[in-house]
Amino acid sequence: MSYKPAHFLVWGELPATDMERSLAFYQTVTGAELSIDTGGPNPMAVFKPANTETGVALHLYPGKPAGDGRGPTLHLAAQGALEQTMARVTEAGGEVLSPAIPLPAGRFFYAKDLDGNSVGFFETAAA
Repeated sequence: MSYKPAHFLVWGELPATDMERSLAFYQTVTGAELSIDTGGPNPMAVFKPANTETGVALHLYPGKPAGDGRGPTLHLAAQGALEQTMARVTEAGGEVLSPAIPLPAGRFFYAKDLDGNSVGFFETAAA
């Protein structure tokens, strides 16, 4: 028997030492609108996918990051061309760690956010 869910990742969490600062960073870099949700045990800055029934959720939460890129890497979609996203990472105070890396499905690069979390940003190949 083979298990094939719509997505293997149900949701991702990125720890942040300063929620407002991290919220501003990710809004600037991705172009997404994040909102603070206080309905759970901790406040969360929530990324909302277009399809909330099958999309993968991501949120920032108050926590202690592994730092220096040592945690798991989450790869995020961002608005615009990959080079624009790279520039926004730097302008917003993050660090671009690699050039654009091509894949059959598109391109991505590795970066660190303001807390040293390892993140990647992905651009889908043109159809």
